[in-house]
Amino acid sequence: MGMWSAYNKLTPQDKEVFEEALEGFVGINYRPLTVATQIVDGTNYNFKCMACLPPNAVIWEAIIKIYKPLKGKPQIKGITKL
Repeated sequence: MGMWSAYNKLTPQDKEVFEEALEGFVGINYRPLTVATQIVDGTNYNFKCMACLPPNAVIWEAIIKIYKPLKGKPQIKGITKL
């Protein structure tokens, strides 16, 4: 508890958390590649993603930080362009 995991492939549960947190998010398209997790009072997620801004073909990497409480919807806590 409290330690971050290494970055790993996403599980179906990870994908569900990512999609729920980004529901309704418009503008930049993010595709998660790997995830690191930290168990706290809930779970912190760092999703390493490929990002693009349609209709341009400009692509970059980003980290999306998401917190999922024990009860309730996951929330985006920050997005960092790499």
